[in-house]
Amino acid sequence: MKKNNIFGLIVQIVIAMFVVWLTALLTPGISATGGLGTLFWAALAIGVIQWALSNFLGLDRSPIGKGLSGFLVTAVVLYGAGMVVSGLNVTLIGALIGALILGVVEALIPSGVFRS
Repeated sequence: MKKNNIFGLIVQIVIAMFVVWLTALLTPGISATGGLGTLFWAALAIGVIQWALSNFLGLDRSPIGKGLSGFLVTAVVLYGAGMVVSGLNVTLIGALIGALILGVVEALIPSGVFRS
């Protein structure tokens, strides 16, 4: 990897961590405890789950990209991330509300996590 690609990846992860933190802060039913480590693993898990859904199932990775289907995919991804990341707690209702908030936050602060 080139140096600027690594720097870009680091910036992307930091922004994704901020987006996850902001979503958890604004969403009832989502909480992130454990500090920066939890945010890092949550951002990474969300990115990997989105990548897998996009590449293996052909589903759009953007909460704002495909309307209802993008919204539902994002809710599933949030719920799944809550299942695999220690310190990230996501209820089903929280995943649905979080997908809506994440779509708005992602539109305002594009982290690249939900884009190719």
